[in-house]
Order: sequence, then C-alpha cells, then structure tokens
Amino acid sequence: MSTDSQEILESFERLPEVEKREVATEIIRRTFAANRNVEFSEARLAALYSEFTHEDHDLAEQGIEDYEDRLSSEDAP
Repeated sequence: MSTDSQEILESFERLPEVEKREVATEIIRRTFAANRNVEFSEARLAALYSEFTHEDHDLAEQGIEDYEDRLSSEDAP
C-alpha cells in the first residue's frame, strides 16, 4: 500500500481526538527513542538550565505583578 504525506494527514484528521493523542504520543516516543543515545555536554546542559531559570524567574515576576494588579483592583472602591 502506497501512501503519501497528504493521505496520512487526512487519515489522521479523521481519527477521534483520543486516538489522535495516542498516535501523536507514539510518534514522539519513537522519535525520541531513536535519539536516545544523544548526549549533552555539561556546558550545553548548564546553558539550558540557565535559560530555563531566567524564563521561570521572568514568568514568576510577571505573575506577581498580575497578582498585585488583581489585588489592587479588588481593593478599589
């Protein structure tokens, strides 16, 4: 049976949502399983950690500002 990418995508779109999640999960699992032997250097891991730390800090700061704004609006007469 020969299928092209378009036929596969059309078949995927006809699946119920639950089955779409199952297919997507399997694709992701197989993709990462094939790359499981990829190793990150210590410098790369440190850079990723630092990047995520900054993002988390920025999101926390934004969340605090939003929280303070909501509290102020609730306290306003």
